This record gives sequence, C-alpha cells and structure tokens, in this order.
Amino acid sequence: MNIHHLELFYYVARHGGISAAVRHMPYGIQQPAVSSQILLLEEDLGVKLFVRQPFRLTPEGEEMLEFVRPFFENLGPMAVRFRRTLGPQLRIAASELLLRDHLPPVIERLKQAHPALRLTLRAGTQPELETWVREREIDLALLPLRGRLRAPLHSLRLLRLPLVLLVNKKSKLKSAAELWAQRKPVEPLICLGPKEILTQLFQDGLKRQGVTWPLGVEASSMELITRYVALGEGIGANIAIPNTIRDPKVRVLPLEGFPQIELSVLWNGPLTPLLRGVVVAIQHQVAKAWPQASCPEKLPA
Repeated sequence: MNIHHLELFYYVARHGGISAAVRHMPYGIQQPAVSSQILLLEEDLGVKLFVRQPFRLTPEGEEMLEFVRPFFENLGPMAVRFRRTLGPQLRIAASELLLRDHLPPVIERLKQAHPALRLTLRAGTQPELETWVREREIDLALLPLRGRLRAPLHSLRLLRLPLVLLVNKKSKLKSAAELWAQRKPVEPLICLGPKEILTQLFQDGLKRQGVTWPLGVEASSMELITRYVALGEGIGANIAIPNTIRDPKVRVLPLEGFPQIELSVLWNGPLTPLLRGVVVAIQHQVAKAWPQASCPEKLPA
C-alpha cells in the first residue's frame, strides 16, 4: 500500500469528507488529486473505503481507519519528544500587514527573553486564522473578532479602530453622506471578501444608513483596497491604519455612525507561561503604536 495514499485516507476519514480533508491537510493539495489518489488506494485494495455523498465509512473503511489512526495520531507527540532538547516553539498567525509592519518589535523582545525560541509566522485571512487556532495549527492569532467565542477558544481585545471610506482624489465626492443620499451607489465598492469582518461591519453600517451597496471588487488585502482606489477602480471601505490608507491619489472620508473594528489576540485552551508573555508583549506594542486606539484588557488568571 502507498503510505501517502493511506495518509490522505486518514485525513478524509478524520474530517468527514474530501473537501474538509483538503482544508486541514498540513500541506497544499487540490481536491481532485486527493480523489484520484484515494481511488487508486481503493483499486489497489479491491474494496470501497467510504461512501462519498453523504459521507460514511464502509466496514472496510472503519477497519482501515483503526489500522492507520495510531500511526498518524502519534506523529505529533513523537515529534514533541524528539524536540524537548530544543528551544520553545511559538506559532503566530496574522494578516501580512501585521506580520510585516507591527510584529517585528514583539518578536525582538521575545527573542531577548528566549534566545532559543523557534518561531513560525503564518499569514492568512480572518476566517483562516480562526480555523487554525481552533485546529491547534497555530498558538496565537491576531485578528478582528465580533461576537462571543465558544470554549476552548479565548480572546483578548487589543484595540479599536474606525472604518473609513477611500475615494480617488479626482472624485467630486466630499463626504460619505453625499454617497448615502444615492441609496444605491453606482460606483464599484472595493473591500475584502464577504466573510471578512471588515466587510461585514461596513455592510452593517450601510444598513443603518438605509443604503444598498454590494461588493464590486474583492481585494485580498487592505493595502490592495487602497491601491485599487488609487487606480480609479471604485470606492473603498478600509480600516483607519495610517500606513495602509495613505496614498497621494486617495482621499479619506470619515464614516460617522459606523461600527468600529476590534483587533484581538486569539488562543485555544489555557495560556502557557510563554504564551502569556507573548500576549503581554503584544499589548505593550499596541499601547506604544496606537495609544489612542488601544483598549487593554486584563489577562485571565
């Protein structure tokens, strides 16, 4: 049997389907590739391991899962035992903007306290970050949050920032109120994807104004929102982060009455001494970088 095919089957069985397995694989692989390789495994064995729709393991699949589960589930603990002689490991995820512009001072401070620290940094979108923390693929995430979290997830609010409207300097628009008067703006709205909290909060604000304005251009980062506005592709909704919204071809309009976005740090389970120190260092950096916007909360005991 091909060991890689068995690994793919393990993830499919563990997560209840091929599409879910692809989202949780520790390396990139496309859904068609998983499907074809699972078929090769089933052809090699001469049995069907699971029913696709709705997902259900066959008796042979149940037996195969029991056979491979101990090996794959013990890989992590085995690695931990081998790494005990190494320095502590820390896995942090955030947007590319935060990792590049705001986290380096925190990392420098941590390495002074832990010279042997093994650090992993991972960039992702807000939905990805929350999933990675929930699946324990990372230790801490910096991301915007709304609403309550279910245990074992925990969060600590770091700062609050207002939303702003970005228009090209050639635009005759002088205020957001002029745009709301149209009720259905005709210019394309540039924002992050619909699952991002920035977009959701902006749409909440539009509803309060009685305005209907669907997403026209989906940007993959806040910096791209500003860039597309500068290129004249439409009007952008963004967060009031100076380095992100500053562009000589862009004018910033305040959004009165719109909800603010809250940046939080997210983790899973109890805080270890290392993670507690990381959160304190992040709080210190936030208070230094955004003294007016920071809203420090006390760490849980």
